[in-house]
Amino acid sequence: MNDGSLTRTLERDWVRWSLIAWGLIALYYVISRWTGIHFLQLGDTDDNMRLMQVRAWLGGQGWYDLRQYRMNPPLGFDMHWSRIVDLPLAGLIVLLRPFVGVREAEMLACGIAPLLPLSIVILGLGATVRRLIDPRAWPVAIGLLIVCPATMPMFMPERIDHHGWQLAMLSLTVAGLCDPRAARGGAIVGLASAVSLAIGLEMLPYAAMAGVILALRWVWDRTEAQRLSVYALSLGGGCAIGYALFASYANSVLRCDALTPVWLSVMVVGGALLFAMAWANPANRWVRLALALAAGGVVVVGFALVFPQCLGRPEQVSPELAKTWLNNVREAKPIYEHPFRTAFVIAVLPMIGVLGAMLATWRARGTARGGLWAPVLLFVAFAALMLLWQIRAGPAAQMLSVPGSAALIWLLVPMTLRSRSSVVRVLGTAGVVILASGSFTGPVMTPLDLRWTGLNLRYTPPDRPTKRVQVVDRAGARCPTMTALSPLDRIPAQIVFTFVDLGPRLITLTHHSAIAGPYHRNGDAILDVQHAFSGTPENFRATARRHGATLLLVCPNLSESTIYRVRSPNGFYAQLAHRKTFDWLEPIDLPRGSPLRLWRIKPE
Repeated sequence: MNDGSLTRTLERDWVRWSLIAWGLIALYYVISRWTGIHFLQLGDTDDNMRLMQVRAWLGGQGWYDLRQYRMNPPLGFDMHWSRIVDLPLAGLIVLLRPFVGVREAEMLACGIAPLLPLSIVILGLGATVRRLIDPRAWPVAIGLLIVCPATMPMFMPERIDHHGWQLAMLSLTVAGLCDPRAARGGAIVGLASAVSLAIGLEMLPYAAMAGVILALRWVWDRTEAQRLSVYALSLGGGCAIGYALFASYANSVLRCDALTPVWLSVMVVGGALLFAMAWANPANRWVRLALALAAGGVVVVGFALVFPQCLGRPEQVSPELAKTWLNNVREAKPIYEHPFRTAFVIAVLPMIGVLGAMLATWRARGTARGGLWAPVLLFVAFAALMLLWQIRAGPAAQMLSVPGSAALIWLLVPMTLRSRSSVVRVLGTAGVVILASGSFTGPVMTPLDLRWTGLNLRYTPPDRPTKRVQVVDRAGARCPTMTALSPLDRIPAQIVFTFVDLGPRLITLTHHSAIAGPYHRNGDAILDVQHAFSGTPENFRATARRHGATLLLVCPNLSESTIYRVRSPNGFYAQLAHRKTFDWLEPIDLPRGSPLRLWRIKPE
């Protein structure tokens, strides 16, 4: 194949070749992580709860009933999610179980499902760099995406929760922002935002910023009215459809943590105002700016007046639970509160992406491509700044850095390749790629730096901190395994009193029920568990009796247990950890070498 035919292939058949690349990447990850797939190593509490949600639906639970009845039974508690992400997972299970059985079908579905949104991300970023850089630049985007250390774990086998799908919608959003076809671009941004909001509110700031960018684009250039009007209709209509199809019974009330009537009202009213502005489309730029500011003021003031309960934290947890749990979640802390080895790995690629987007926008000024780069630059810079709010913005910020990084490579690599010096051609090219991709951060990163799981609380005593962290990490790796928990199925199904972080994994791998999981709508049960382990033995026994718990399961040195020992050195768990016995606790033998300890709670 000569250079001309290769160029035409890259330009014409990019979708087909992108999907082939995705297939090869997916195959590699499935093979390389087969052990984890086989043992259903759902490392995050949300992944375990997602599977339980799918099991309940396939087992006959109603479409709009997202209550988890095996957590805090018999009443259970309502999840704030929707069933959008359940659909591909359930579809794979239903498709595979006639051939391999239920267990293997779940195993394979959990391995394959997270890789599906990766195909959308590859196509979204490919479309973006083709429009902004060159029609042949999409392979560079794929290569850069693969080396994003915070983004790619969201698509790994067993990562079945919503993060990958919301990143996929975000990749479509940035593609829509730079779409030269106004109507199509507006529809893509509006629908992608609506789907993301129907999945969950994690990407609400990005959806809001996309709307602001489109409004500013219209203020600057009134010919963008069509893009803005189509976006407004797609956003408002898409959210309305998403609410009608996917909002649970529990989300039909004025809650602040999901697409409830609260945020549905905001999106519909906001979309209506944007559509009215675009329809009026005054010729004077200052009038357009005044209309945009007025529309924003109406939405903000109206929200504050109509939904004052949502001006604080959307989770609406008690001050005590916020203090003991939510305020300490590591992924919800800003990047500057994290260790350098974590912050450096997360922040470098977004910074490179912003610099690359700035350079590309400057070089393209005065051209049609410059008008496409400007909204992307604003969006990429916003994503990077989100790290100053919460480090959980890292996966999105790194993914959105790809266009800017690709622009740097596309600009600088031809310069090094044209050099007369072989050293510059080889080492210079390699250096450009390593620097622009952020790959030089690799030696700084360790596998434990980028976990986004459970309560994410860890206490490190000032003496011998490294050894203590190793002990905690070892317990966190051993206790939630199938090998450790499956022996519990030899005991008749009961309600087990265990750590909050261990609850979702327990109900996923065994037939037992648990008291609490790390979910804010389960806040009262979380506090009950915390008080029981931190308080007196008598309080623990009374709490267990109130919840109907007949078994006690602990994992010594799990991060959550360390917190109880430190906060309450004389509390029930601290006494238990020091091998104190109680006549109302009967030890139950587990297989030799088990990291768990189990007792039967005797009735009074």
